[in-house]
Amino acid sequence: MQPSSRIAQEDPRAAKMRLRAEALARRAGLADADHAEASARAAQNAPRLLHYVDGRVVSLFAPFRDEIDTAPLAALLWSQGARVALPVVVGRDLPLLFRLWRPGDPLEPVGAYRIPTPPPSAPEVVPDDLIVPLAAFDRRGYRIGYGAGHYDRTLDRLRAVKRVRAFGYAFSCQEVAAVPHEPHDEPVDGMITEVDVFSCGGT
Repeated sequence: MQPSSRIAQEDPRAAKMRLRAEALARRAGLADADHAEASARAAQNAPRLLHYVDGRVVSLFAPFRDEIDTAPLAALLWSQGARVALPVVVGRDLPLLFRLWRPGDPLEPVGAYRIPTPPPSAPEVVPDDLIVPLAAFDRRGYRIGYGAGHYDRTLDRLRAVKRVRAFGYAFSCQEVAAVPHEPHDEPVDGMITEVDVFSCGGT
């Protein structure tokens, strides 16, 4: 049975749980040196999709556990004149908000997972571009997150009021044949990995 056929026969939530677990296991299997090298290569690939970012607000994410390291990308964005922001979780069922993060600004560990976050004194901004974390992705731009739905709600809200670009950012080992998508799922416009970048149609 082909992977896409198997997914079609599964309940979408069950399929997402399985694909998430498989992709995260592959990510966790990366050696530390490979993790660091791949993170650096992904940052070098990013301008091929992001292009001109001078003056644009680009939201990153602070890596959690063995997520791809975004520090090399942050340094690149700052060097190219981007205004870098980080997300803030407001509530379980609410969209994210974003606070400006400038070079040297301290970050505060927040929430149960102690994720580094700008302090409340940091200016709130609205992103032009979002670099989106994920557990798994496919070539159509559909992604599997971690189950809370924060980015789906956030992208739905932002896309209703302005043109924003969203790019998944992950290791190539997290790619899957097909992500089962549901009506609330918001696809990304492109994917950036250490191997390649590509635009997505979201269909």
